[in-house]
Amino acid sequence: RGKAGFLGIGAELARVRVSRLGGGSARGDADAGEQSAASVANAAVGRILEAAGVNVTRTLRSAHDPEAGGPVIDLSGEDSGLLIGRRGQTLQALQFLVTLIVRKKLGEDVRVVLDVENYRQRRENSLRDMAAKVATRVAQTNRSITLEPMPPADRRIIHTSLAEHPGVRTESAGEGENRKVTIIPRRD
Repeated sequence: RGKAGFLGIGAELARVRVSRLGGGSARGDADAGEQSAASVANAAVGRILEAAGVNVTRTLRSAHDPEAGGPVIDLSGEDSGLLIGRRGQTLQALQFLVTLIVRKKLGEDVRVVLDVENYRQRRENSLRDMAAKVATRVAQTNRSITLEPMPPADRRIIHTSLAEHPGVRTESAGEGENRKVTIIPRRD
């Protein structure tokens, strides 16, 4: 039994004994070697969405997409808009959680990709269009423009779409969630 102490002074750690109910193994009842990343991911998504009360249909687009590094699962239905969130943050968080579950269950380095009614392709097209417009403005005005903070996947799209642009170059700066892309005129 631990003690909180007063303002942290005199605190003692508690010892906790944990045991699994029902005697199941830590890896689950089914042998993880017999399960694929796609089936584990699909089941995890189903359990999470059911617990959240979100009504969507899951479709396995690819059991192992080489570009994605794992299974790609499409989600669609009347509640699908709830899963995207502001600029895809909810979708990104759900994808992260499912990827963690799959990695823990299978012990493999797998990356699960979740997509809601082709949101990822629409977002990529939108980012590429925005990058092209900003690059044109930077090249014309000869002044750098810093974009709003964005997640790594979005920054990667900006960098790759402007990598071959003759008039600009890109740099990322900042820490964590405040990391931004700056589009800079080339002065060669």
